[in-house]
Amino acid sequence: MAGADAFLGRGWAFPPRFAAAGEGVAMASGTDDVAESLAILLATRRGERVLLERYGCDLAEFLFAEITPSLVGQVRDLVSDAILEYEPRVQLNSVEVGTERADEGVLVVAVDYTVRATNSRFNMVWPFHVDEAVRPLDGG
Repeated sequence: MAGADAFLGRGWAFPPRFAAAGEGVAMASGTDDVAESLAILLATRRGERVLLERYGCDLAEFLFAEITPSLVGQVRDLVSDAILEYEPRVQLNSVEVGTERADEGVLVVAVDYTVRATNSRFNMVWPFHVDEAVRPLDGG
């Protein structure tokens, strides 16, 4: 592995699975590894990793919260801070939190980032399910 791939790394594919015919664990490398790492970061609660207690995004603290403009801002800030702190392979361009599915209890988190080693731009969409406590943002 040389060049950009060496910097971006290689790791187990997520979710973990085995390659066909018992050839070992499926692996992800390059930009696929970066995308999977971002998904893991957003899905991890702080404190889940014993050796990295602050690793994660802790979006679970907002489960069943009322969807308000304040909540949208908090989610955006949590996602931004987690990526800036724990994913040095990317330059974060923007994090947008969409409320178009708020009536279903879903916030749509869109992350726009550039992989530093390749200067390639990517988007990741993460549907965050708030579930029960749903109220339209306009107060109606």
